[in-house]
Amino acid sequence: MKNNVIYIGIVLSSLLLLTSFSIKKPVKTDVFTVVLDAGHGGKDGGNLGAGNKYREKNVALNIVLEIGKILEKQPEIKVVYTRKTDVFVDLYKRGEIANRANADLFVSVHCNAHTSQAYGTETFVLGLHGNKQNFEVAKKENEVIYMEDDYQLNYEGFDINSPESMIGLTLMQEEYLDQSINLASMIQKNFKTKLKRKDRSVKQAAFIVLHQTYMPSVLVETGFLTNTSEGKYLNSTKGQQALAKSIASAIMSYKSEIDEFVGDQIFDAVEEEVELVEEETTADSSVLYKIQLAASKKSLDTKAYNFKGLSPISKEKYKDFYRYLYGSTSDYKKAKQLQKKASETGYESSYIVAYKDGVKIPINQAIKAQQKESTATSNNGR
Repeated sequence: MKNNVIYIGIVLSSLLLLTSFSIKKPVKTDVFTVVLDAGHGGKDGGNLGAGNKYREKNVALNIVLEIGKILEKQPEIKVVYTRKTDVFVDLYKRGEIANRANADLFVSVHCNAHTSQAYGTETFVLGLHGNKQNFEVAKKENEVIYMEDDYQLNYEGFDINSPESMIGLTLMQEEYLDQSINLASMIQKNFKTKLKRKDRSVKQAAFIVLHQTYMPSVLVETGFLTNTSEGKYLNSTKGQQALAKSIASAIMSYKSEIDEFVGDQIFDAVEEEVELVEEETTADSSVLYKIQLAASKKSLDTKAYNFKGLSPISKEKYKDFYRYLYGSTSDYKKAKQLQKKASETGYESSYIVAYKDGVKIPINQAIKAQQKESTATSNNGR
């Protein structure tokens, strides 16, 4: 009974949050519009590094302006900025700017910080936190709301200290998750291969600024200002230009794939969440695991030659896209082996998805369902 009360409370809180953060879906145009958001600004300096010499608000703005310069050279891309100077912009207003622009993408640029010499890049999409570390990153960014006037009214019912408050944030962006993950993976891949930065992967967390948008959206942590070497790199003109070029290249690659084929999808956070709960499970025939290789607006033949020799391939329609999936097993460990094979074949960004009774469900939920089934079977056998 207690669990039911808690569950009902979470659902009601989520509904209240969605009502308070209401967003109207814009009507799309043929122009490919990218909204660039330089994190923090004005009275909000963001993170600091190297004896307060490096300020996140300045680094983020410089990188965003460089990204804009590159994208503005492309006649088919329109660039909109949430800020171009050192001013403070409310989080909800950043979303309003993107929604009014009917944007195709929202890219928010930030810098990380830590008490250790941690380093590397990571890109976030909106979702529930896979672990406490992701929650703390989002919490730190969301604290900006307390600098805003009338934040109690603008974010009614939202508590940055409560993981439950984050649930409502994830619902509005769900239909854009695949596209957000795709862009995030391209950004991380460029950082790793072109700039040789440490890849801290694509992750999920409930950032208010991402919730406010009605389009594929990512938040890029370009590195740690508190790391001696990386902080110096982030604060340098050379480093800022390199990071900007890398992000701009990913955005243009994303646009090209959306125009034709949306390729490999990544969801490293799924693997991260699974590691927290993975235990010995027995097969539950109602739960199936498959490996998502790609998504496309085109309906492709599921023959092995279209998927680097992998077979069997299945496809499913989701909104305007077709998802292409490899294999099918009720054993999670076998699914991990299939995912490894797909990665070695060339689908490095492939990831495991789960279905129960034909309905797609979160990986953690699938594993827990199998653990419950295993326990029930053991008890019945006694």
